[in-house]
Amino acid sequence: MEYRGYDSSGVAIADGQGHINVVKKEGKLANLDALIEQVGPDNLAGTTAIGHTRWATHGRPTDANAHPHFSFDKKVAIVHNGIIENFAPLREQLINDGVEMASETDSEVAAHLLAQAYNDGETAGDFEASALKVLNQLEGAFTLLFVHADHPDTVIAARRSTPLIVGVGEGEMFLGSDVAAFIEFTKNAVELGQDNVVVITKDDYKIMNFDGTTAEGKPFTIDWDLAAAEKGGYDSFMLKEIHEQPEAVRDTLAGHFVDGRVVLDEQNLTEQDLKSIDKVFVVACGSAYHSGLLAKYAIEHWVRIPVEIEVASEFRYRDPVLDSRTLVMAISQSGETADTLEAVRHAKAQGAKVLAVCNTNGAQIPRESDAVLYTHAGPEIGVASTKAFLAQVAANYIVGLALAQAHGTKYPDEIAQIWDDLSAIPAKVSDLLNCEDAVLDIARELGAIRTMLFLGRGVGFPVALEGALKLKELAYIHAEGFPAGELKHGPIALIEDDLPVVVVVPSPRGVKVLHSKIVSNIQEIRARGAKTIVIAEEGDTDVEPFANWLIRIPESSTIMQPLLATVPLQFLAAEIARQCGNEDIDKPRNLAKSVTVE
Repeated sequence: MEYRGYDSSGVAIADGQGHINVVKKEGKLANLDALIEQVGPDNLAGTTAIGHTRWATHGRPTDANAHPHFSFDKKVAIVHNGIIENFAPLREQLINDGVEMASETDSEVAAHLLAQAYNDGETAGDFEASALKVLNQLEGAFTLLFVHADHPDTVIAARRSTPLIVGVGEGEMFLGSDVAAFIEFTKNAVELGQDNVVVITKDDYKIMNFDGTTAEGKPFTIDWDLAAAEKGGYDSFMLKEIHEQPEAVRDTLAGHFVDGRVVLDEQNLTEQDLKSIDKVFVVACGSAYHSGLLAKYAIEHWVRIPVEIEVASEFRYRDPVLDSRTLVMAISQSGETADTLEAVRHAKAQGAKVLAVCNTNGAQIPRESDAVLYTHAGPEIGVASTKAFLAQVAANYIVGLALAQAHGTKYPDEIAQIWDDLSAIPAKVSDLLNCEDAVLDIARELGAIRTMLFLGRGVGFPVALEGALKLKELAYIHAEGFPAGELKHGPIALIEDDLPVVVVVPSPRGVKVLHSKIVSNIQEIRARGAKTIVIAEEGDTDVEPFANWLIRIPESSTIMQPLLATVPLQFLAAEIARQCGNEDIDKPRNLAKSVTVE
């Protein structure tokens, strides 16, 4: 289960003789392969197995924290993708019952709870009923697979928000987070709905709801091969990763708002430390820098303290003024970006507090920081960042809300309302993915262009910068992002007949004057012959007369709009790149996924 993890892996095999054998290892899959050879494949015989490649959330990447996890009686093994948000009280309850924990994970509690339910009480001896009892105790977003030594012919699985697919074979059945897990063996699959439980044996499957009532899956036939399945049927990893953005944002938010309070990840910063912060520096490179610009808007608006955004490669060379009341946010997808790492070291040497926003558990930047907030986008294969960027924006907003909470600049009900707005974004991004065909049609009409401008105001300006960067990276053409208010201070000289210009329009429900001014900007460039691609909120009719092409995004609060407006620009850049002759958008020339040298 779960094809995106890479920090540890393991398998559990029911041997049919009342035992489950578990083999697991920290690190890459090669480490697990070597351990299996050492144990001896003959000692791992069985016909029912579960496995997992882990991407760490709770607990470091270690052998003990690797999946699968055993129950206290060694009868139950589980693998888990996602986050069990109420694991802390469940863990405490288990410890009070005398259960000894073997890991730091949230996942382990599910194994112990199932063993308890199976051994005692009204569901004793009933594997299926015990699993349902446990599932109804859990909160969060998760996929869970259970095996029991006394039922070696059965796997029980459940999904809530995170993915799970059934593979239907002949005399064999499969479960996977993606069809890539089993497409080598069958092309017949069944899609599960939200809050579905599935019971599989080698010959059959049964689907139900969490309350035990019967549910129906959606059968489908996989019409691509193994190589394509790794990309989920998409032409490129980048397009696949664009479509994974709702999950990336949802997973990043999961577990960070508990009992009405914003909660950060692993940290050595207390609430008092956060309260003492009187200035924030954000250091980052590339798309992460653009996410940092949005952090500046959010933190200054919510917390009312100054925020400076710095290109990481310039930070230490200009001798910034830092002290113990300064928070430096270091944003890096890989956690290994050389310029950002040096900025972190400089900040630490000056006595500043450092908080890393990172997508890679255990990387160097989080290790050297005082605190870390992990984005949970999963591995991003495409060099041009998509889902990692949106996850960074979401994580930056979490930091902003944590600071507002510590400083008392937002009341708890205000923070709860902002969190509700943020939590609604994954569903809105999911709906917005339907714009793909319309955006591709626009790109095909434009053809192989040689230059393009992007304009925005307020939080739309970083979106314009990000859109221009994507086009540079993928299509190898000149593209620039400008604040729309700067248009008449020079950039308007670039406007000529048929020049394509993307305009990110703020919500008319926000600052009225900002909206009216950008509508005026659109008219100014149209009057000089430009072709406008306008990204505007649903219901905004003021822009309609001035758009050659209009892309609608769902309504949202002003500060949340970048999480939506960025998505069509990703599709646009990918297709224009193809029109310009770059078919391999996953590997743009001269670029690397992680820049590990200055």
